[in-house]
Amino acid sequence: MTVQDETASLVARLESLRGPLTGYCYRLLGASGEVDDAVQETMLRAFRAIGGYDPGRAALSTWVHRIATNVCLDMLRGAERRALPWDMGPAATGGDLGAPLPPGRWVEPPAGLGPAGADDPAHLALRHETLRLAFVAALQWLPPRQRAVLVLRDVLGFSAAEAAEVMETSVAAANSALQRARATLEQHRPRRADPPEPADPAQRDLLRRYVRAFEAHDVRGLVDVLADDARSGMPPFRWWLDGPASIAAVLSVAADACAGDRLVPGGVAGGCWTLGQYRPDADGTLRPFALLVLELRGGRIGDIVTYLGYGDRFAAYGLPAVPGDR
Repeated sequence: MTVQDETASLVARLESLRGPLTGYCYRLLGASGEVDDAVQETMLRAFRAIGGYDPGRAALSTWVHRIATNVCLDMLRGAERRALPWDMGPAATGGDLGAPLPPGRWVEPPAGLGPAGADDPAHLALRHETLRLAFVAALQWLPPRQRAVLVLRDVLGFSAAEAAEVMETSVAAANSALQRARATLEQHRPRRADPPEPADPAQRDLLRRYVRAFEAHDVRGLVDVLADDARSGMPPFRWWLDGPASIAAVLSVAADACAGDRLVPGGVAGGCWTLGQYRPDADGTLRPFALLVLELRGGRIGDIVTYLGYGDRFAAYGLPAVPGDR
């Protein structure tokens, strides 16, 4: 094989790593809006340096993950911790939303990660769990370098030596960072959730019941589909509601604000279901308004995160610009 052929082969292998790199960068950054930039920068740096890659020193995946790690660490330098509303303070006791926070404060749902790439049920379960909003929010409690080591070892299955190579440190230092990361993550371990099963008729029926109750402003029907410990938040506001009674009370008084709104099921984003909320404009035309991300728990709806102002991102979640007739 000529040098030119070897380089072409390496470039093709690099391109095949774009999907795994997207998941890696998302877990580190917690922001789907920044992931594309991080992956693109990683690939550009890798393509430019491909002539100097030494397969005798490290596997290609290890080499390119080191580049991605440096890109993400640069992006995280000086950044505030991203979070979900319930990570920012106690639940609301009234209807005052307060001032919105900037986009950089919120964990965002993943987009464009594609299929899992493996049929092994254990692998699929791990992938869903570690792409959940709640898990990615928990990762944000870790310092960036500890976050990277934990994802490399406990999510991606890198060996201690490979993780040390990626982090450009010793195995002992990487293992020490991993132990500290595990201890911190355990303190912020998210609530359990049912993995999304697109083919499961019970989950599909649960979503349909939620949609019907929301659109009809059926408070009792809404409460029936909520878990006892359900929570509902609405970025960019830190305001959030704790429990079915609080959620139902707000729906009761906010019915006019949602009059005419439609909910349309989207796809699965990481380990969560998505719904698009469409609101009629002055002419009565339904326009993308907000993205709802739902976690299920115990056969009911647990956490609901409503991302206001995400209409321009609907396509990334399998949602149409205009809802069809039904």
